[in-house]
Amino acid sequence: MAYLRLFRFHQWVKNLLLFVPLIAAHKLSETELIISLAEAFVAFSLCASAVYIINDLADLEADKQHPTKRNRPFASGSVPITHGIIIGALLLLASSVIAMQLPINFFLALIVYFVITLGYSLKFKSIALIDVLFLAGLYTMRIIAGAYVINVELSFWLLNFSIFIFFSLALVKRYSELLLMQSFDKDKIAGRGYQFDDLSLLRMMGIGSGFISVLILALYIDSPNIKALYTHPEYVWMLCPLFLYWISRVWLKTHRGEMHDDPIVFALRDVASILIAGIGAIIFWLAS
Repeated sequence: MAYLRLFRFHQWVKNLLLFVPLIAAHKLSETELIISLAEAFVAFSLCASAVYIINDLADLEADKQHPTKRNRPFASGSVPITHGIIIGALLLLASSVIAMQLPINFFLALIVYFVITLGYSLKFKSIALIDVLFLAGLYTMRIIAGAYVINVELSFWLLNFSIFIFFSLALVKRYSELLLMQSFDKDKIAGRGYQFDDLSLLRMMGIGSGFISVLILALYIDSPNIKALYTHPEYVWMLCPLFLYWISRVWLKTHRGEMHDDPIVFALRDVASILIAGIGAIIFWLAS
């Protein structure tokens, strides 16, 4: 089980963002594209698991001082470091073999993702604000890679929405981690560039960024683009209050200390979030 935990399978769900361009382009009925994206999902997931291993190795000393991360395989000593290096190398090899069967732009995007993540793990995660910008960029990179797989052009609206919503969620992650460390009466946050006095500022920036993403969604709904894609575009307006409620609820939960250290994992386990996603799907169906 310790070896399986190295893969962090629950984090693979983030790579479903590869399918966002397919949904946005209204090409869900094209089986060949779905199969290609499924292959891309596996390649990205294997690469991500390799990155998590590198990240755990880079964070080894900091994880040993963390109240929950000290139970990770390397920090707890349940998996030898040499085994982790070998497994990480094999994962990268398998990921590369699969990616080379897909469009070259996707393969290049995967390389860029790996390099950025490597930079984040080894250096930039310890620099305040730069770390959350990197995280937001890595989420957005998945959407860009998905567009390369199916050969569609990403819209200005989707890219801007992605940057702001993922910046907000990255701040949720960092805020919840700071709050957890504060509850354990820690004097400092090992391996991070934040102080406990930064909590209120991080909350303000995160909520503001989340609300800007809702504004971008509203402006997109009012643009000519949406009228060309939907038979009843007026229904799409209902997404605005729905999404506004969700991002507000996420930050309310975060402020109360009820947020998982990864907001994406929280959303998958949260009944309200799942219900909101279902209502959103119904709205898209009515609009089409």
